[in-house]
Amino acid sequence: MLAKAVLPLALAFVTLWAALPAQAQSAQAQSAQAQSAQAQSDAGRIHYEAEGRLANVRQLTFGGQNAEAYFSADGDELIMQATRDGRDCDAIYRMGADGSNLRMVSSGEGVTTCSFIAPDDGAIIYSSTHLAGPACPPKPDYSRGYVWALYDGYDVFKAGPEGENPVRLTETPRYDAEAVYSPQGDRIVFTSLRTGDLELFMMNPDGSGIEQLTDEPGYDGGAFFSRDGRWIVWRASRPEGQALEDYRALLEEDLIRPGKLGIYVMSLEDREPIRLTDNGAANFGPYWHPDGRHVVFASNMVDPEGRNFDLYLIDVETRALERITHYPGFDGFPMFSYDGSRLVFASNRNGKVRGETNVFIADWR
Repeated sequence: MLAKAVLPLALAFVTLWAALPAQAQSAQAQSAQAQSAQAQSDAGRIHYEAEGRLANVRQLTFGGQNAEAYFSADGDELIMQATRDGRDCDAIYRMGADGSNLRMVSSGEGVTTCSFIAPDDGAIIYSSTHLAGPACPPKPDYSRGYVWALYDGYDVFKAGPEGENPVRLTETPRYDAEAVYSPQGDRIVFTSLRTGDLELFMMNPDGSGIEQLTDEPGYDGGAFFSRDGRWIVWRASRPEGQALEDYRALLEEDLIRPGKLGIYVMSLEDREPIRLTDNGAANFGPYWHPDGRHVVFASNMVDPEGRNFDLYLIDVETRALERITHYPGFDGFPMFSYDGSRLVFASNRNGKVRGETNVFIADWR
């Protein structure tokens, strides 16, 4: 899941255009300008008539870069990462589900990403580079094209509900991040570069009992548990040929280039990955509906070369697809509340400056 100084892996989709060098931007300029003109004409709008699944849409944050907001089990609070309040890179914040009582719960040192609240609200988890140094890490060199940095300093931390007494759960010398609790609170799934490839791992809430879940060349990340804790859903790339060689060369430098991503699900009993999407687009940010049959995710499938990401709902059994959002820009990082009554997501809609990302919440119907 934005800052000018650093682009955490999970949030890189949001700022891709702003970070690209001028020569790369020119290849997409016409499409981006058209989208920008449409977005400007829609200034002030936070809900579109075609978004029939969403009711009572509310904007919770205003200004800065705010994304990856996730519910507490009771639905009363949200935790997110944000670059705001004069900071140069992301910190972790909590707030009420109505946007009230916003407060930072990480240390304010290093860069952080991918936070989540334990189901009993007795702890939070997030990833941070603060042990590697208090400053925001440098952004990658874009002279070779647009890449994401996989900072070695990222480790997963567990802390009290307000960020007190953080404890390090992972201690590998490479990227450990993208961690979430199961709804039962008995397991954590996360992404790691410890094997030399970006794979999914699972561990106990105290960091013990680590086991590897995926083992295919390519990026596996952004996983979430189903409501019953028996399945996971995640995003993955499966590069082949020269693309695979390029992917591996970049990993040696702790970098990754964004590209095509598919949505996968897997039963934690038989552990056989099942691909849900194969549309040539960048599909990411999947999350289970509590019914265990549907997954919501973000995609630019309407124009795989463009930056218009919308939310879609897919039936895991039939693959029936339903478009949820219709803003002509970025919508992403959706999560259903535990009871399925609300959806929270990040969007560039109603931004006051180009690329501004805020958190929105809606009743689901």
